[in-house]
Amino acid sequence: MIGIKSIASYVPAAGLDNYAQGAKFGKDEEFILGKIGSAFLPRKSDEQETSDLCVEAVNALFAANPTLSRDSIDALIVVTQNGDAEGLPHTAAIVQDKLGLPTNIAAFDISLGCSGYVYGIYALKGFMEATGLKNGLLVTADPYSKIVDPEDRNTTMLFGDAATATWMGEDPLWALGKSAFGTDGSGAPHLKVTDGVFFMNGRQVFNFALLKVPAHLHELLEQSGLAADDIDAFCIHQGSAAIVDAVARRFEDKPEKFVKDMVETGNTVSSSIPLLLEKHALDATWKRVAVSGFGVGLSWGSAILHRP
Repeated sequence: MIGIKSIASYVPAAGLDNYAQGAKFGKDEEFILGKIGSAFLPRKSDEQETSDLCVEAVNALFAANPTLSRDSIDALIVVTQNGDAEGLPHTAAIVQDKLGLPTNIAAFDISLGCSGYVYGIYALKGFMEATGLKNGLLVTADPYSKIVDPEDRNTTMLFGDAATATWMGEDPLWALGKSAFGTDGSGAPHLKVTDGVFFMNGRQVFNFALLKVPAHLHELLEQSGLAADDIDAFCIHQGSAAIVDAVARRFEDKPEKFVKDMVETGNTVSSSIPLLLEKHALDATWKRVAVSGFGVGLSWGSAILHRP
């Protein structure tokens, strides 16, 4: 059974003081913490590319798992929509080379944003099981600092740069249970890049999250034969403090189980869920966790992770 064996991450030490940013736009501390949810936004250096963030995260994974050798990796997926340079070649190929991974590896990108981790773990699990591969890496890195306009108050106070690496293989710590996915391309204009600059219709994205995510989680629990009482924690995409709080309230059942932790990271796009899992779930006594990612596309994906 292929599942999650370990997760590691890389969060740049440098970044932006979000209180200072907020002051520039006339926003006070209450707004920054209560609505945005982040006092500090990590930023990669100008010299770092997306692949460099990936390499840092994977090296942290190797350091935390001495029994995992580079030569044993036979699959690599990078989830990003902000790859190296102009996106060609695929970032996974660049990461393979920089890490010195074997050349008989299957390596490719998945172009998804905030829903990408949930899609990615199931894509990698299915690919590995279909092909008989043993050790796969799912890497997330989407540095929005490359595309955010620092003068756009709707986006510049939200996003932080980070990368995560998830080792997937046999005898996992967390097994992948029921999942559900959705796409509505009619919402594509609400989150898009034009001429290298990111645009977000915050109100529409907020409404989308509130409309889709609580209902999606309820449907998933029903399909799984579970109730909210059976779930130890809900680790949903950390879009903003306002979104996490609103989704938890709309879900109605056990809102206190929704994890919110983005004060020092901001919205890290496809990295937000694995950052939560790494920090809160890997060493916890939890038995079942629900995850849900939602955003660019519009796209959403939810799943139940459980101890085998």
